[in-house]
Amino acid sequence: MIRKFPRPILLLIAVPAIAAAFIAGCGSDDSSSDSDQPDAGLTAVKSYLTEHTADLVAQTDTLKTAGNAYYDLAKANDFDYEKMLKNDGEAVNAALTDAKNAFIKANPAYEEMEGIVAGIPRTAQYDTDIDAGSDASDPESAVSFNLTLPNGEVMKQPGNLFFLIETALYGTNEDLTAEGVKPDVDGDGKVSFGEGLPEANAFKASVDEINKQAKDLDKDAQEIVITPSDAFTSITVMTPTMSEYFEQWKLSSFVAGEGSQQEEGFVATSRLSDIADILTGIDFTYAEIEPQIAEKNANQAEQTAAELGNLLSTAEYLRDLEAAGEKFTAKQADQLGAEMQAQAERIAGQVTQAAKDLDIEIQEG
Repeated sequence: MIRKFPRPILLLIAVPAIAAAFIAGCGSDDSSSDSDQPDAGLTAVKSYLTEHTADLVAQTDTLKTAGNAYYDLAKANDFDYEKMLKNDGEAVNAALTDAKNAFIKANPAYEEMEGIVAGIPRTAQYDTDIDAGSDASDPESAVSFNLTLPNGEVMKQPGNLFFLIETALYGTNEDLTAEGVKPDVDGDGKVSFGEGLPEANAFKASVDEINKQAKDLDKDAQEIVITPSDAFTSITVMTPTMSEYFEQWKLSSFVAGEGSQQEEGFVATSRLSDIADILTGIDFTYAEIEPQIAEKNANQAEQTAAELGNLLSTAEYLRDLEAAGEKFTAKQADQLGAEMQAQAERIAGQVTQAAKDLDIEIQEG
């Protein structure tokens, strides 16, 4: 049974101002000193970025190891997946469990920095390839890479790597799973939602590629200088994306129900969690530039900080409600998405105006 909201939906946006002020204020003391060192850029944002890229490398290292172990098991059984489950069921379960655990950790490691990576034109391609890009059927948003499989086949612009890996691991994309085999990975005699038996060649190529991309991103992050223009650009680009994310959430198994979802991805982690993670990075970035905005317009700087903190707190509140068992309807998802999108657009507009007042460039993608 779907429970009703414990309070009116509109009140979800009215998170206590004191919490918003606390969130928005984090990091402000350090960022003020960075403004005196323009050559170093926004060092707190860079440190935040590199900490997350390093974490992503670590998690994709584990994911690659698990994926290659799974591939080796499939190869040893001549890619006869039924035979593999019979002969090496425990090892298969262990490898795929390790892969799932690594994926679940890799997801927030990336999402918390996505606002920076995707919001800056010179790093945005990583976001396309790792997390957001489509396949070749939509050339404007397609990923840049092809996957060459161990068997020699080539998957041309197959879609973003998180999608490829998650939907294979969790069995929601039959194009990426073993054909004609009951994927009872844990050996309990039944197939539960979320059990998947990846096609080993495509899976190995995908985990190898995401590990390579993570390392390339980490290398570039170590070398990059984050400028005020980068920070303003990332906030104005990535904040007003709420309606898209809520639509994905609505179509996922978390709202539509297991087996009834139209969205193959977002199975391991709710899109609500991703939204909160993305806003965490955006909020951190704003705290770094807030003193600069305040020098020109203190009231506006404070208002934007409060509204952004409010948006983040709302996302966290919804995430925690769902994690505690709250079930949302498609109608509620639409309403919440519209409300948060409107608030996000106001924030983006305020930051755009602040950039104009400070003569700071908002970069074009």
